[in-house]
Amino acid sequence: MRTDLKVDWRIPPSPSGWTGRLERFMGPGRTRAESAVEAGGGIAVALVLAAFLWRVDSRPDWSALQWAVIAVVGLDLIGGVLTNASNAAKRWYHRQNPRGRRSRLTFVGMHTLHLAAIGLVVLDGDWIWTLGNAAALLMGAVLVEFAPVALTRPVAMACYMAAVLLNLGCLEASAALAWFAPLFFLKLLVCHLVAEAPLEAARPDRR
Repeated sequence: MRTDLKVDWRIPPSPSGWTGRLERFMGPGRTRAESAVEAGGGIAVALVLAAFLWRVDSRPDWSALQWAVIAVVGLDLIGGVLTNASNAAKRWYHRQNPRGRRSRLTFVGMHTLHLAAIGLVVLDGDWIWTLGNAAALLMGAVLVEFAPVALTRPVAMACYMAAVLLNLGCLEASAALAWFAPLFFLKLLVCHLVAEAPLEAARPDRR
């Protein structure tokens, strides 16, 4: 048994109004360290993504609308991966709640809008890409959500790898979108759906 780590599922109260709703969406009780990592990491990864899009050889001649979709979706995925991996989000989205499963699956299902935006706007109406990824997302989400607790992580990893390889081999898009599937399925199948203990370093007892 490890004594240098502790698990804390306690959810601190959040304020009323829109600030409270936003805090609950991100996960109540985010520490300053979590916020700093999410902000700093998000900025760093966004800059790397921007550099990738600038240097990729097969960068399409996207319109202003298509670039706007890429920017919004890209920033949402980067921020979403970091936020959903935090202790605050794990405590909130995997708290003991009879509607928890429905809430998580609804959250995942709403991200089919991301697929529609990329497939229909950026890829000029590629229904095969859109529906193929939607099927991979929804099937993976159901498998992860209904897997036995002890198997949730490996099931999520299997679904994640299958979805990424599906995009590399069967649902190929422009090389400029090579980042999309890894970040998209990482955010939803791994970071959001997998229940993980909110770990903290245990403070030594003071005598």
